[in-house]
Amino acid sequence: MGKLSVVIYITVAVLLLFLISHSPKNHSNHPHRRLKLRSTFLSSAGGEKHHHHEPITFDPLVADIERKREDKQWEKVYFEHAHKEIVQEAPGAESQPEWEDFMDAEDYLNDEEKFNVTNRLVLLFPKIDIDPPDGYVNEHELTEWNLKQSEREVMHRTQREMEIHDKNRDGFVSFAEYEPPSWVRNSDNTSFGYDMGWWKEEHFNASDADGDSLLNITEFNDFLHPADSNNPKLLQWLCKEEIRERDTDKDGKVNFKEFFHGLFDFVRNYDEESHNSTHDTDDSMEAPARKLFAQLDTDGDGYLSHPELLPIIGKLHPSERYYAKQQADYIISQADTDKDGRLTLIEMIESPYVFYSAIFNEDEEDYEYHDEFR
Repeated sequence: MGKLSVVIYITVAVLLLFLISHSPKNHSNHPHRRLKLRSTFLSSAGGEKHHHHEPITFDPLVADIERKREDKQWEKVYFEHAHKEIVQEAPGAESQPEWEDFMDAEDYLNDEEKFNVTNRLVLLFPKIDIDPPDGYVNEHELTEWNLKQSEREVMHRTQREMEIHDKNRDGFVSFAEYEPPSWVRNSDNTSFGYDMGWWKEEHFNASDADGDSLLNITEFNDFLHPADSNNPKLLQWLCKEEIRERDTDKDGKVNFKEFFHGLFDFVRNYDEESHNSTHDTDDSMEAPARKLFAQLDTDGDGYLSHPELLPIIGKLHPSERYYAKQQADYIISQADTDKDGRLTLIEMIESPYVFYSAIFNEDEEDYEYHDEFR
């Protein structure tokens, strides 16, 4: 059955490519849009709460090109940080070769003979259509594909960070080896209302799932991306963080006012984006807020402690799966011409740039970027 599916895919792909290449309407229906490499280096550091999420790169080939570019930026910044004396002695260091490499890569993406988006979609379709391989890409399959690309990107960045912090090269990061990111080092500790150093150690210990006082690559990935962890200790730590941030009267708990004007907004935004709802006024939302507060307040004391936030922590800190599904829903809504909730290869080919929306040239007049991915 598997071999038959491959043969069918190849046959259909060849026929489609033949028809497309000989179609007189091919160029008029889908004018070429210039693709631009993104720079996500500054936004990849992580750590900041509730930051916007970059769109997931759909095509692994494009992701590899972006990754190589980002690695070069990372190596440059790391070298400048580690060898400040050399950088100061040579302020006018030559940067042209890196720029030329970047332009060559971008030109490659926009050379239809070398990188043809239609051909790429034909190649990728059977890799996405696997559960089941029925000739359609459904929401689940596209979500899993996006998630796979995202997880690959996240792990690559984690491995890169591991190279910095694993100073003795033993494959682990100890708390003594860890140097916090710039947003921690440059922050005003007093504004948080608690000791920043204690917070870092608690975060580290919560990430240490096996309790050996060292973080392996999986634990270090959880440390950098706690929202995607299944570690109960780390999820509890996230709940404690929310209590500390929202607890304006510093009593160690969250009352309804603190909940309504902070946490509930994130829950509401999550639910609205999941169900395409619209915002309501504070007055109309107070009743559902009180209902949710009462559901979470399991001991009925009128306050929320950190264990009581656990049922909604996934809405306060959405995971990569949430964003992967959000992007899959958007792509299907744009490319699903017959509105059956799934995509055929023909539908994907007819809307090729929907899948490459993360790297459109935003200056083009006919380009419209979906606001939820900003």
